[in-house]
Amino acid sequence: MVSRAYSPKDVARLKIKELPLDGAWQAAFGRPSLYETWFVSGQSASGKSSFVMQLSKKLCSFGSVLYVSLEEGVSRSFQERMTRFHMEEVQGRFRVVTDETLASLRERLKKPKSARFVVIDSFQYTGWDYQATKGLVDEFSHKSFIFISQESKGRPMGKAAERLKYMCGVKIRTMGFRAFCQGRFAGTEAPYFSIWPEKEMEVWT
Repeated sequence: MVSRAYSPKDVARLKIKELPLDGAWQAAFGRPSLYETWFVSGQSASGKSSFVMQLSKKLCSFGSVLYVSLEEGVSRSFQERMTRFHMEEVQGRFRVVTDETLASLRERLKKPKSARFVVIDSFQYTGWDYQATKGLVDEFSHKSFIFISQESKGRPMGKAAERLKYMCGVKIRTMGFRAFCQGRFAGTEAPYFSIWPEKEMEVWT
Protein backbone atom coordinates (compact mmCIF):
# COMPACT_ATOMS: atom_id res chain seq x y z
CA MET A 1 0.00 0.00 0.00
CA VAL A 2 1.36 3.40 -1.01
CA SER A 3 1.38 5.95 1.80
CA ARG A 4 -0.29 9.33 1.42
CA ALA A 5 1.61 12.22 -0.13
CA TYR A 6 0.78 15.62 1.37
CA SER A 7 0.49 18.84 -0.64
CA PRO A 8 1.52 22.19 0.88
CA LYS A 9 -2.17 22.98 1.47
CA ASP A 10 -2.67 19.61 3.17
CA VAL A 11 0.21 20.34 5.53
CA ALA A 12 -1.10 23.85 6.26
CA ARG A 13 -4.53 22.44 7.19
CA LEU A 14 -3.17 19.90 9.69
CA LYS A 15 -4.31 20.56 13.26
CA ILE A 16 -1.20 19.89 15.34
CA LYS A 17 -1.66 20.48 19.06
CA GLU A 18 0.91 22.72 20.73
CA LEU A 19 2.35 22.41 24.18
CA PRO A 20 1.25 25.82 25.50
CA LEU A 21 4.44 26.85 27.26
CA ASP A 22 4.58 30.39 28.59
CA GLY A 23 6.92 32.77 30.37
CA ALA A 24 10.57 31.74 30.62
CA TRP A 25 9.72 28.31 29.20
CA GLN A 26 8.29 29.69 25.98
CA ALA A 27 11.08 32.28 25.73
CA ALA A 28 13.73 29.53 25.68
CA PHE A 29 11.93 26.60 24.05
CA GLY A 30 9.10 28.06 22.01
CA ARG A 31 5.97 25.94 21.69
CA PRO A 32 6.74 22.41 20.50
CA SER A 33 3.96 20.00 19.62
CA LEU A 34 2.13 18.41 22.54
CA TYR A 35 3.30 14.90 21.68
CA GLU A 36 6.91 15.74 20.87
CA THR A 37 9.77 13.59 22.15
CA TRP A 38 12.39 15.34 24.29
CA PHE A 39 16.08 14.57 24.81
CA VAL A 40 17.86 16.21 27.74
CA SER A 41 21.60 15.69 28.15
CA GLY A 42 24.42 17.25 30.12
CA GLN A 43 27.51 16.55 32.15
CA SER A 44 27.25 15.59 35.79
CA ALA A 45 26.69 18.62 38.06
CA SER A 46 25.48 20.79 35.16
CA GLY A 47 21.96 21.21 36.56
CA LYS A 48 20.36 18.46 34.47
CA SER A 49 18.43 16.79 37.30
CA SER A 50 17.20 20.13 38.65
CA PHE A 51 16.06 21.16 35.18
CA VAL A 52 14.17 17.91 34.63
CA MET A 53 12.37 18.25 37.96
CA GLN A 54 11.28 21.78 37.06
CA LEU A 55 10.23 20.62 33.59
CA SER A 56 8.21 17.80 35.14
CA LYS A 57 6.41 20.27 37.38
CA LYS A 58 5.65 22.53 34.43
CA LEU A 59 4.30 19.62 32.39
CA CYS A 60 1.92 18.80 35.22
CA SER A 61 0.03 21.93 34.11
CA PHE A 62 -0.92 20.09 30.92
CA GLY A 63 -1.41 16.50 32.09
CA SER A 64 -0.14 13.87 34.49
CA VAL A 65 3.56 13.00 34.60
CA LEU A 66 5.18 9.62 35.26
CA TYR A 67 8.80 9.93 36.37
CA VAL A 68 10.72 6.69 35.79
CA SER A 69 13.66 7.17 38.17
CA LEU A 70 15.96 4.28 37.26
CA GLU A 71 19.33 5.91 37.85
CA GLU A 72 18.71 7.62 41.19
CA GLY A 73 15.66 5.84 42.54
CA VAL A 74 13.99 7.70 45.39
CA SER A 75 17.21 8.68 47.11
CA ARG A 76 17.91 11.45 49.59
CA SER A 77 19.07 13.77 46.79
CA PHE A 78 15.90 13.03 44.81
CA GLN A 79 13.80 13.78 47.88
CA GLU A 80 15.63 17.07 48.45
CA ARG A 81 15.12 18.07 44.83
CA MET A 82 11.40 17.44 45.10
CA THR A 83 11.30 19.58 48.23
CA ARG A 84 13.35 22.40 46.63
CA PHE A 85 10.93 22.70 43.73
CA HIS A 86 7.79 22.21 45.82
CA MET A 87 6.53 19.14 44.00
CA GLU A 88 3.82 18.79 46.63
CA GLU A 89 2.04 21.50 44.65
CA VAL A 90 1.39 18.97 41.87
CA GLN A 91 0.24 16.18 44.16
CA GLY A 92 -2.03 13.86 42.19
CA ARG A 93 -0.47 14.72 38.82
CA PHE A 94 3.09 13.52 39.47
CA ARG A 95 4.09 9.92 40.16
CA VAL A 96 7.49 8.24 40.54
CA VAL A 97 8.39 4.62 39.76
CA THR A 98 11.84 3.13 40.28
CA ASP A 99 11.92 -0.41 38.87
CA GLU A 100 10.06 -0.21 35.57
CA THR A 101 10.95 -2.55 32.70
CA LEU A 102 10.00 -1.96 29.09
CA ALA A 103 7.23 -4.55 29.38
CA SER A 104 5.82 -3.18 32.65
CA LEU A 105 5.96 0.38 31.35
CA ARG A 106 3.98 -0.64 28.26
CA GLU A 107 1.33 -2.26 30.46
CA ARG A 108 1.15 0.81 32.68
CA LEU A 109 0.74 3.17 29.72
CA LYS A 110 -2.05 1.05 28.23
CA LYS A 111 -4.24 1.67 31.26
CA PRO A 112 -7.04 4.25 31.11
CA LYS A 113 -5.99 7.69 32.38
CA SER A 114 -2.29 6.78 32.24
CA ALA A 115 0.27 9.59 32.25
CA ARG A 116 0.45 11.94 29.27
CA PHE A 117 4.15 12.70 29.90
CA VAL A 118 6.76 10.03 30.65
CA VAL A 119 10.22 10.97 31.95
CA ILE A 120 12.92 8.30 31.56
CA ASP A 121 15.90 8.97 33.85
CA SER A 122 18.24 7.94 32.55
CA PHE A 123 18.20 6.27 29.15
CA GLN A 124 21.48 4.50 29.88
CA TYR A 125 19.91 2.74 32.87
CA THR A 126 17.05 1.27 30.82
CA GLY A 127 19.27 -1.10 28.83
CA TRP A 128 17.00 -0.51 25.82
CA ASP A 129 18.38 -0.37 22.31
CA TYR A 130 17.32 2.24 19.78
CA GLN A 131 14.74 0.08 17.98
CA ALA A 132 12.99 -0.91 21.21
CA THR A 133 12.87 2.73 22.30
CA LYS A 134 11.52 3.91 18.95
CA GLY A 135 8.93 1.14 19.10
CA LEU A 136 7.75 2.41 22.49
CA VAL A 137 7.46 6.00 21.24
CA ASP A 138 5.63 4.89 18.08
CA GLU A 139 3.23 2.66 20.02
CA PHE A 140 2.22 5.51 22.34
CA SER A 141 2.21 8.33 19.81
CA HIS A 142 -0.27 10.37 21.85
CA LYS A 143 2.09 10.61 24.79
CA SER A 144 5.23 12.68 25.18
CA PHE A 145 8.48 11.01 26.25
CA ILE A 146 11.31 12.94 27.90
CA PHE A 147 14.58 10.99 27.79
CA ILE A 148 17.44 11.98 30.08
CA SER A 149 20.90 11.05 28.91
CA GLN A 150 24.32 10.87 30.48
CA GLU A 151 27.22 12.36 28.53
CA SER A 152 30.78 11.37 27.77
CA LYS A 153 33.16 13.98 26.32
CA GLY A 154 30.27 16.26 25.42
CA ARG A 155 28.25 13.58 23.57
CA PRO A 156 25.37 11.33 24.62
CA MET A 157 26.82 8.18 26.16
CA GLY A 158 26.42 5.21 23.82
CA LYS A 159 25.43 4.76 20.19
CA ALA A 160 21.78 4.11 21.04
CA ALA A 161 21.60 7.44 22.87
CA GLU A 162 23.20 9.25 19.94
CA ARG A 163 20.63 7.81 17.54
CA LEU A 164 17.82 8.65 19.97
CA LYS A 165 18.94 12.27 20.14
CA TYR A 166 18.55 12.64 16.37
CA MET A 167 15.02 11.20 16.56
CA CYS A 168 13.85 13.67 19.20
CA GLY A 169 12.31 16.99 18.25
CA VAL A 170 13.23 18.89 21.42
CA LYS A 171 16.92 18.62 22.24
CA ILE A 172 18.19 20.32 25.38
CA ARG A 173 21.70 20.41 26.80
CA THR A 174 22.48 21.66 30.27
CA MET A 175 25.69 23.57 30.96
CA GLY A 176 26.56 25.55 34.07
CA PHE A 177 22.97 25.47 35.35
CA ARG A 178 21.61 26.80 32.07
CA ALA A 179 19.46 24.76 29.67
CA PHE A 180 20.07 25.44 25.98
CA CYS A 181 17.64 24.34 23.26
CA GLN A 182 19.41 22.61 20.36
CA GLY A 183 16.44 20.99 18.62
CA ARG A 184 13.85 21.82 16.00
CA PHE A 185 12.02 24.09 18.42
CA ALA A 186 13.56 27.09 20.12
CA GLY A 187 12.31 30.27 21.66
CA THR A 188 13.08 33.63 20.11
CA GLU A 189 13.28 35.70 23.28
CA ALA A 190 15.95 33.99 25.41
CA PRO A 191 19.07 31.98 24.51
CA TYR A 192 18.65 29.62 27.48
CA PHE A 193 16.51 28.71 30.48
CA SER A 194 18.01 29.58 33.86
CA ILE A 195 17.89 26.43 35.99
CA TRP A 196 19.24 27.64 39.33
CA PRO A 197 20.23 31.35 39.34
CA GLU A 198 22.47 31.16 42.43
CA LYS A 199 24.46 28.21 41.08
CA GLU A 200 24.47 29.74 37.62
CA MET A 201 26.14 32.88 38.94
CA GLU A 202 28.95 30.80 40.44
CA VAL A 203 29.75 29.36 37.01
CA TRP A 204 29.22 32.25 34.62
CA THR A 205 30.59 35.21 36.63
